Amino acid sequence: MSPRDLFLYVSCVLIWGTTWLAITFQLGSVPVDVSVAYRFGLAAALLVAYCLWRRVPLRFSPRQHGFMALQGFFLFGLNYVLTYNAERFISSGLTAVGFTAIVFFNILGTRILFGTPMTVPVLSGALLGALGIALVFWRDLVAIDPSRNVALGLGVILGAAAVSSIGNLLSAWNQKRGLPILQSNAIGMAYGALFVSVLALLQGEEFRIETSASYLLSLVYLALFGTVLAFGAYLSLLGRIGPDKAGYASILFPLVALGLSTWIEGFVWHLSTVAGLCLSLVGNVVILTKRRRSGLRRRLPGPP
Repeated sequence: MSPRDLFLYVSCVLIWGTTWLAITFQLGSVPVDVSVAYRFGLAAALLVAYCLWRRVPLRFSPRQHGFMALQGFFLFGLNYVLTYNAERFISSGLTAVGFTAIVFFNILGTRILFGTPMTVPVLSGALLGALGIALVFWRDLVAIDPSRNVALGLGVILGAAAVSSIGNLLSAWNQKRGLPILQSNAIGMAYGALFVSVLALLQGEEFRIETSASYLLSLVYLALFGTVLAFGAYLSLLGRIGPDKAGYASILFPLVALGLSTWIEGFVWHLSTVAGLCLSLVGNVVILTKRRRSGLRRRLPGPP
């Protein structure tokens, strides 16, 4: 890769690897749904402003808005509500590892929606990844400690990965129908923020803001860096080196997340953790390598 490609690639890995920890600073007095609405409302406003500055067209038909709204609900709404809630029960690093299951949900989804064949190498990679995730969580799942709710946290983050995969498939569906990525993301984020806001109102949650520096700075970081700039860097990387090579960023950001969790949250490594992480990474590599050779394309990752 050229120096610029390398800069974009490292930016994606580092930013998305740190967003998992940044989310923990959003878990406080402000309800999760409200924090998610703030994040994507701010991100949508920034992207729409960018579209206006670039004079990118933002007028679409009601039918197109319907598809973008569906993408926003799954990819930028429900997905993040589940992800934020998962980090109430498990560490940010474990959450990042659990979310890598999105690769396997994408395989199943593309098979159902687009008829993509499930070859032996792809299935082998998925099996390795699933075994790896199970090993990473094994010690916590078998420990008799109901107060930790590790099983609940794992279930929630796997649900987030499944929902995000649906959002990715909807994004691919929208692109096949000519919807531009930039505008569909901007408008989809606005719809996602709207849906989550309605969900918060239905639950009687109060739209308040925490004035602590940790909350405000993490909110700005997640909206500006974790959403707008990281997606911008990733989409630029797609056009320069192709989506398959760019997709390898999804393999590395869990390593960054686990490293930060070890340093800041006191995450403790065990032999099963190392073995499971290695299996999960190898499984991802097998799947992505097979996709590159077979000419398949994966347009959007699903990180926080």
